[in-house]
Amino acid sequence: MKSINQTKVSEFVFVGLLDWPGAQLPLFLIFLFIYLTSLAGNLLIVILIFIDHGLHTPMYFFLSNLAGLDVFYSSVTSPRMLSDFFSTSKTIAVSSCITQFLFFFSFICIKLYLLAVMSYDRYMAICHPLHYIQIMHPKVRAQMVSAAWIIGFLTSLIHTLCIKMLNFCGPNVINSFFCDLPQLFLLSCTDTFINVLVMFLVGIIMGSGAFSMTLVPYVQIFRTVMGIQSRNGKLKAFSTCTSHLTVVFIFYGTLISTYLRPSPNSNSSEDRLVSVIYTVVTPLINPLIHSLRNKDLKDAFWKSLHSVALFSGSLKYKSYAENKP
Repeated sequence: MKSINQTKVSEFVFVGLLDWPGAQLPLFLIFLFIYLTSLAGNLLIVILIFIDHGLHTPMYFFLSNLAGLDVFYSSVTSPRMLSDFFSTSKTIAVSSCITQFLFFFSFICIKLYLLAVMSYDRYMAICHPLHYIQIMHPKVRAQMVSAAWIIGFLTSLIHTLCIKMLNFCGPNVINSFFCDLPQLFLLSCTDTFINVLVMFLVGIIMGSGAFSMTLVPYVQIFRTVMGIQSRNGKLKAFSTCTSHLTVVFIFYGTLISTYLRPSPNSNSSEDRLVSVIYTVVTPLINPLIHSLRNKDLKDAFWKSLHSVALFSGSLKYKSYAENKP
């Protein structure tokens, strides 16, 4: 058991990504590009699905929610990380740190359940196509997404309350660029056994539940697709799932490497590398995967560009006609 110091720290200090001053500007430009590209890509998906009535289907409804979630998810950590590249004081108040963790972990949990909802959507579309639209009507879709947000936030709230019970009395240096669970446990000067136990049980129940809800539908999908006689039919069925499965494997892989491995080394740069992947890179993966593999989204994008070009051309012609002597 760790001893309790009477003097509690009031703020934490981020180590950041690298201590090498010469790499600050290149890294800043790289991560600024990644962040802005992620924002633009995910917002573009949301806008395209909203304005194109051909994309007003259950699958694209859930995809737009996933893209919107990734906008919030990346914005919890990236702006602060970018500002710290040129900051001489990379400090954050303990209360602000815990608040950042609350929102960051909420979006992680919500994403896990939203990915599970999307698995169920693919299951209904492939295994029960005749009843798909009838079952997945707008009210049901809204209820499923709302449930994902509520359960995800409550799960994060339990973890956050466990962190609030800890005492931090030094050292106060976080070996990362944001407030994450493993690093906060390392800085606690009180025994974390009960906290870890509660969070482990909640994580097992909620995490395994989300994983099961994601995996089980695909077991049924695989059985159904294997029963399709046509090779083209099998390929078409699998093609509707590959983008989602890719996002699932990458997201779960990075989370497992962070939260289900031995306690991180307080001086390990590998932990910061893993953190970069699942906080900065994964929000970029969603628009890249779906834009490259999804014909409907690409068609909607080009159609929107064509509409903008026609509108711009009509405005120029109108202005020319009005100013013509």
